[in-house]
Amino acid sequence: MSKLEELLQKLCPNGIEYKKLGNAISIERGKRLVREQLVIDGKYPVFQNSLTPLGYHTNCNYPADTVYMIGAGAAGEIGFSSVDFWAADDCYPLVCGDDISSKYLYHVLLRLQPKIKSRVRKASIPRISRDSIAQLKIPVPPLEVQREIVRVLDSFTLLTAELTAELTARKKQYEFYRNKLLSFDTRDSENSEFAWKTLGQLGKWSGGKTPSMAENSYWEGGTIPWISSKDMKSSTLLDTEDHITEKAIREISMTVYPRNSIAVVTRSGILKHTFPVAYVPFETTINQDIKMLVVDEGILPRYAFHLIQGKGKDILAKTKKQGGTVDSLDFQKVLNYRVPVPSLAVQERLVKVLDNFDAICNDLNIGLPAEIVARQKQYECYRDSLLTFAETGSIIPAEQSRAEQSRAEQSRAERAEQSRAG
Repeated sequence: MSKLEELLQKLCPNGIEYKKLGNAISIERGKRLVREQLVIDGKYPVFQNSLTPLGYHTNCNYPADTVYMIGAGAAGEIGFSSVDFWAADDCYPLVCGDDISSKYLYHVLLRLQPKIKSRVRKASIPRISRDSIAQLKIPVPPLEVQREIVRVLDSFTLLTAELTAELTARKKQYEFYRNKLLSFDTRDSENSEFAWKTLGQLGKWSGGKTPSMAENSYWEGGTIPWISSKDMKSSTLLDTEDHITEKAIREISMTVYPRNSIAVVTRSGILKHTFPVAYVPFETTINQDIKMLVVDEGILPRYAFHLIQGKGKDILAKTKKQGGTVDSLDFQKVLNYRVPVPSLAVQERLVKVLDNFDAICNDLNIGLPAEIVARQKQYECYRDSLLTFAETGSIIPAEQSRAEQSRAEQSRAERAEQSRAG
């Protein structure tokens, strides 16, 4: 019998009490900051409309080990801060009392994420209200049970964090080599012949639209991908969160872009620190915060993608608009940004090398990315099993529990040994 089963039999033999979230904890709202109050080198991260800090501040308004939910933008996303932070007005800090562990609440809400997302109100800026959050029901076992669940689940998240850190280091190495290859050092005879072109000369650029959210026939049953900023999380897109209908295409004259186009974000809070670029291997539409490049003959789409992604930090620094309520780029400056373009033969050679690097860092079917996905699925399966005990009256068998934890510990040990050997 596992420790968790023993605790359940001892402390709650008749099942677990469920409570509405609004009755179990305090759902609070952060305090607004204006742009001028953000600083680069502040001590405390500021969370507003995504799990990535909007910036930093010299003060905090919530302590470390607090769960929070994004109320607008990436609405419904769940965060857990291990440091003191500032919650802005589109961030809902979820403050626990003495009977609920904040880390336990975090794991529970991650499991409820699909239900939470279903309560998000679709609009140009997606939102979720505190009232709708308050109606969610969560299991509230005794603290000893909560702590044991957290202990087990944290063993899985620790491994995922270690793998993610290793992948981040590998991506930095990839970025170094990519930038070296795309520098076109004239001392390198193989890379000495190229022409300078502006990004505007690489092909045709254009933007998109957002069909009215009030018109259900534009969205219900839609099969045509529609890219918005929230989709731009990977270097190669596999699909989009939202899809629109043929009726939307016809009635508001949406452009359907061909396969192998390159999408960039030109208006979003994420531009405060990142310039998202993605290769799109399927036909799609886009919203007004995205610009799409369809390359001309003589330019390989994958070369254009690697080039723009590799120059992303410099493009962001030189084209970002100053002021404004939402971060955006001066797109005319983007179009005028100069880049090196070699012959097709050289483009093909560079693409082959860079695609191999990109696959090692981003392909979910191989290497570290695949292992991270596998561990995340393992965590989710285990979490869901642990947190359904009140409904099913059963727990994962102790033998399976020990086996899963043993595999996680063995994987960590193997990676540590490989690191020492390297």
